[in-house]
Amino acid sequence: MEGLIAKLLGDFEDGKMSRRQLIQSLALCATAPAAVASAAQAPAASTAAAAAGAPAPWKTVWLDHISYSVADYKKSAAFYSNLMGWTIRNDNGTNQATLDIGDVGGIIIRNSRRPAGDGPAPAAAQPGQPPRPPVTGVINHISYGVTPWNTDAVKAELERRGLNPRPDMVGDNFKSFHVFDPDGWDLQISNKTSNTR
Repeated sequence: MEGLIAKLLGDFEDGKMSRRQLIQSLALCATAPAAVASAAQAPAASTAAAAAGAPAPWKTVWLDHISYSVADYKKSAAFYSNLMGWTIRNDNGTNQATLDIGDVGGIIIRNSRRPAGDGPAPAAAQPGQPPRPPVTGVINHISYGVTPWNTDAVKAELERRGLNPRPDMVGDNFKSFHVFDPDGWDLQISNKTSNTR
């Protein structure tokens, strides 16, 4: 446990995590032994119910962060900062930046890992954890709602930036455009916000 806490503090001091992420991680460390002991004492029926698809005892209320692996983190951070108005909270100057997505959550943009023989090897599994299985799923795109929304003005701004917006309008109320970011990621910009859901 001490080694894990030392690593978390080191990551915080190196700018690899925010103060909020550090506090959340330390809180998780503090409660983990109790959760493990409780789980070990739980009847087998609880495990069977969880495996059978019983809902978890919590609900999602916050997007903490999304992590992007990109070819050039500075170029991608500038793209999202300029186009989406996200604030660069931390830039370690070598391979990673953390941006705030307004008051919605955050995004970590870091240079991608290189294939074997072309730079550092991918990170090994965490101690005590099985190796990561092959990645077979892909997130097609993420849609971010922006305000103020004016369909013609949003399209014109995207075109002004040379982004070739592709319209994606559903019914009378949902308006959006898709564009590609510097790495070819499909970014959808829409009129949906917490006030218009």
